Amino acid sequence: MLEMDKFLRYMFDTGGSDLHLQTGMVPKIRKSGVLVPIEGEGVIDKEHMLKILEEICPKDKWEFFMENLDLDFAYEIEGLSRFRSNFMNTVHGPGAVFRTIPTKILTLEQLNLPETFKDVCAYDRGLVLVTGPTGSGKSTTLAAMINYINENCSKHIVTIEDPLEFVHQNKRSIIVQREVHDHTHSFNNALKGAMRADPDIVLVGEMRDPETISLALSCAAMGLLVFGTLHTNNAPKTIDRVIGAFPAEEQSQIRTMLAETLVGVISQLLCKTTDGKRCASHEILLKHDALPNLIREGQLNNIRSIIESSSAQGMKSMDKDLSRLFQEGRISPVEAYMKAADKTLFQDHLPADFFDQGD
Repeated sequence: MLEMDKFLRYMFDTGGSDLHLQTGMVPKIRKSGVLVPIEGEGVIDKEHMLKILEEICPKDKWEFFMENLDLDFAYEIEGLSRFRSNFMNTVHGPGAVFRTIPTKILTLEQLNLPETFKDVCAYDRGLVLVTGPTGSGKSTTLAAMINYINENCSKHIVTIEDPLEFVHQNKRSIIVQREVHDHTHSFNNALKGAMRADPDIVLVGEMRDPETISLALSCAAMGLLVFGTLHTNNAPKTIDRVIGAFPAEEQSQIRTMLAETLVGVISQLLCKTTDGKRCASHEILLKHDALPNLIREGQLNNIRSIIESSSAQGMKSMDKDLSRLFQEGRISPVEAYMKAADKTLFQDHLPADFFDQGD
């Protein structure tokens, strides 16, 4: 058995989510949000690390890593799972992080996602952004949404990912999945191609640069439903990030395009639960008559009032959802406080010695 496979099997069998390998460090896995060493393993030196990484890496990708010092790809142990792999170079030497990609795509119900997500899946056009920090479960949520569409609608869906994570089987829909570098040279090339492929829905794994964002907006303006991801924590910051990705002289045009196409922002955070597991908290912004004008005029602070006043339409703020989880006893007051934007909502519920613990 390859040494990497041994590490990954250990992670999988013990319920870990991520494997962390760094030169000069004992291998560690992330379990219930905490990094713990793999039992019985020692420190890995540079030569040993290079051997472990190269053994599982296709030759062309290894050459890419040696030249570019970074690499993202999906690795699969047949019969076990797929893993999202990130190779990197650090001050100490080469290293890598692997994240388990569940073989089975979980449903919206299994993930306990709000019913509103089904309404978003039923949109026929526009831009939907699913946002959150790294490791917040954006890919899992998007896979569940695409799966829901696949099971309930007859659509042509094109996904563009780097790397390709969840593999979908055609059900009622036709799904074409493309991995950047393997099936296309770039997100931008794939998006341009998607426009000519008669799609109904396009999923962009990550909106990384102005050209990708601009092409995604153009796809939405053409009448497609476009899903994309960003590393932002709430709806106003998401809209600000999209606009701020462009030079000042282009921002007015982008505001107009975003105002005309944005139909949803779903922000997601993962919280530690009181029983040692994790659950998702969401902020949801949906279509609203006042939203386009607020985006055009740059009045992003007023988006918060739209969310707060539209709970009947399925919208909610992150802090309100954190309050729900706290009141249900699913998360602790400390976890709610740490994740909240308005920390005063939970301050009175903190342990008496909370602010003394950092001394």
